[in-house]
Amino acid sequence: MNVNKERKADTVKDLKDDLAQNNTVYLLDFMNMSVAQSVELRRLMRENAYKFRVIKNRLAIRALHEDVSDKIKSLFRGPTAFAFASDNPLRLAKIIKEFSAKNKVLNIKGGILEGQFLPQEKFEEVANINSREELLAKIGYSLSYQLTKLLQTWQAPMMSLGRLLSQLKSKK
Repeated sequence: MNVNKERKADTVKDLKDDLAQNNTVYLLDFMNMSVAQSVELRRLMRENAYKFRVIKNRLAIRALHEDVSDKIKSLFRGPTAFAFASDNPLRLAKIIKEFSAKNKVLNIKGGILEGQFLPQEKFEEVANINSREELLAKIGYSLSYQLTKLLQTWQAPMMSLGRLLSQLKSKK
C-alpha cells in the first residue's frame, strides 16, 4: 500500500472515530475564509472544547456510516468543514453563528444534531435556543417570584394590624 492511500485510510478512520465520539456535527461552507480567520476559528473551537476539521468530501462520505441518510451525503458539495460537539451543541451553534456574523465567511450547510438530521434552515433556530443553565435560571426565578408574592400576601394582614396598633398607640 502506498503512503498516500495509507494517509487517506487514516483520515477516514480518524473521521469515523470523531463521528462516533461526537453526537453533533455541523457542516460548514468556508469558501472565502482567510488563513487568519481559520486560525482564529480553530483557536475559538479549542478553547471551548470543540473540534473543527476540514476533510475532502470523498473521504468524508466514505467515513459516514451506512445508516446516515442521503440528505447528509447531499450536503457534501464544495468545500466542507466539520464542527464537532460531544456535549452542549447549542453553545457550538452560538459560537458558529457569532463567528459567521462577525466575519461573514461561514455558511451553514446543515448537520446532525444529537443523532437527528439538521437542515440548514433550522440552524438559526438551534443557535437562538437558550442554554440549559439560562432556562433553569428562568424557571427558578419564576418559581421564587410566585412564592415571594404569596409570602407578601400572607404577611399583609399582619403588617396592616401592626400599623393600626402603632397609630392607636400614637393617638393615646
